[in-house]
Amino acid sequence: MIKLLKFLFNPIEVNTYLVYDETGECIIIDAGCFDENENKILQKAITDNNLKPKKLICTHGHFDHVMGNHFVCETYGIAAYIHKNELSNFERAISNSSYFGLSIMPPPVPDHFVDDGDEIKFGNSSLKVIFTPGHTGGGICLHSAADEMLFCGDTLFAESIGRTDLPGGNYDVLKDSIKKLIQLPESTAVFCGHGPRTTIGHEKLANPFVIEIMQQM
Repeated sequence: MIKLLKFLFNPIEVNTYLVYDETGECIIIDAGCFDENENKILQKAITDNNLKPKKLICTHGHFDHVMGNHFVCETYGIAAYIHKNELSNFERAISNSSYFGLSIMPPPVPDHFVDDGDEIKFGNSSLKVIFTPGHTGGGICLHSAADEMLFCGDTLFAESIGRTDLPGGNYDVLKDSIKKLIQLPESTAVFCGHGPRTTIGHEKLANPFVIEIMQQM
């Protein structure tokens, strides 16, 4: 059974997730830890729960979601996994963070790429990759059918969706991606890149963007 710990990191308030099962093996989704204090918070949670990090998964490459990549990869000797279309966002991470007056360590250039349908395995568990571009050119979500959980990065938010006015963003493409997500069971818990958790069922009832997309289907 998959369990998780959620952390709210950095000035942009990114949700970072430690996802693990009964074996203690874990993956880290979107390492947003920004400074020494936040690094220690993440490290303490891993130590206190006797977790063994195996992979770092990036739902996309925006700087606020990869601030902690250098720390995580160096500390635990693990690789970052992304969709290949996100490499340009990694290359812009430092310049984009400086635009907000922030300074980050250069995220290691990933060399492990995932695509639609791939399985992210850890312990006795796995998450299926769903390719969901639109917020960026290579956004992904991670889904566990068994545990009815979806980690959706900035594709879908509680009663909102990811912005599409940044490089690589495309509203029509994002709508097609969201069409995939709303096919999941309504009881699916949705863990977003920012903000509170929600469910597919709630979004179909209360998210104006999702309602519009459903009306056009």
